[in-house]
Amino acid sequence: MSSDNGWGPARPGEPGAQPARAERPHVEVRDPKMMRALAHPLRVALIEAISQADTRTLTATEASELLGESPANCAFHLRTLAKYGFVEEAGGGRGRERPWRLRYRSLELVPSGLDPQTRLAAHAAASIWIDRWLARARSRLMRSLGYPAHWQEATIGSQRDLYLTAREATDLGEAMRRLLEPYADRLVDPSLRPPGSVRYEVLAFGYPLADPPDAVASPGPLGPADSGRPGS
Repeated sequence: MSSDNGWGPARPGEPGAQPARAERPHVEVRDPKMMRALAHPLRVALIEAISQADTRTLTATEASELLGESPANCAFHLRTLAKYGFVEEAGGGRGRERPWRLRYRSLELVPSGLDPQTRLAAHAAASIWIDRWLARARSRLMRSLGYPAHWQEATIGSQRDLYLTAREATDLGEAMRRLLEPYADRLVDPSLRPPGSVRYEVLAFGYPLADPPDAVASPGPLGPADSGRPGS
């Protein structure tokens, strides 16, 4: 499971310029302690808010205004994210007016260990992210039903059953990422955005509908839809 976040603006020599997106690392979260640090709704909200800010930075005070939390609470959780390497100070400001930025260009949850504690930590972190993504998708997809026809046509909702090997599924994911890449720089450079463009989220999920023979079961319970199709 991964999340991509844009970086910028990055113009060498400008005061407060940030490192270019390509210079930031892709972070694979394998440590259960780091996973547990992400398993908090406000911390996930802070990460998203920073990635969506025009300057790609936020102070605790700015975050509190966006998220409806106290500056003190936002400051505490920003420091916690910094402790585990997810954010860093962007320079300038004091106290709750210090701007924070993400330390990575993309983040991926990789529960490499098979021990129960690692699986539990991965499940806790993934649940927070997936619940947030799906709640927003439901809200925006339902709202789009009232949009003009051309924006209803531009809204994506699709489901497809396939038979794939693990290698084929990985290749499919990479191909989908490559399709999105030409639009990535628009996140950090407003001059690249064509007239009439709006911020647009693309979610991509792919998963086996039956447990592979070499899989280790998730610690989470199966839901009513886990069998694939009603009545299957």
